[in-house]
Amino acid sequence: MNIILFGPPGAGKGTQAAKIVKNFDLYKVSTGSLLREEIENKTDLGNKIKSMMDQGSLIPDNIINDLIIKVLSNKKSYNRLIFDGYPRNLEQAKYLDSQIKKYKQKISCVLSLNVDKESVIKRILGRQTCANCGLIFNKYYHPASNKNHSCDLKFLSKRSDDNKITIMNRFETYLNKTLPIIDFYKEQNLLHQINGMVKIDRIFDEICGIIASLET
Repeated sequence: MNIILFGPPGAGKGTQAAKIVKNFDLYKVSTGSLLREEIENKTDLGNKIKSMMDQGSLIPDNIINDLIIKVLSNKKSYNRLIFDGYPRNLEQAKYLDSQIKKYKQKISCVLSLNVDKESVIKRILGRQTCANCGLIFNKYYHPASNKNHSCDLKFLSKRSDDNKITIMNRFETYLNKTLPIIDFYKEQNLLHQINGMVKIDRIFDEICGIIASLET
């Protein structure tokens, strides 16, 4: 199965995607990770991407789409993908739709985590990422402790863009750019709306129920 996971910044997409990957043996597709991988591998495309990022430019759709094609053409992850953070606009959604069909795959479901602006702000301002193991915590909702985190607390840090003004801008961008995609998938009867403001395990239980219904 292939799954698309939506939600505003701070909705908990990364946390839920990690749990889905682990429990259903899927491959996570994050455009941020794909871009960083190209840069780390120092490919020609990676050098081009790094130059754009250094200049503060947005990465154009054609480059993102090329990276997505590399994923779709990989037989190892055939029909076993979860897209986190892609597509980001309606054009990307339509492109993904065409390429999924080209590579004889399909989107099984689209999960949309719904969270209000006030909760998003608090979640992101409290977000901490471990630089050592990559786990994500929140000092308000899900603080790191010796029971859930084995790394030293010195590895916990906030992202530089996790400030209130940036968060509000990102939330508005999400509403303007991403919500039209929701209608696109709703018309295809693929959309499942999920309350993203309840506890993490409860959200995941609902996701598991949705996925189980697809497999029957």
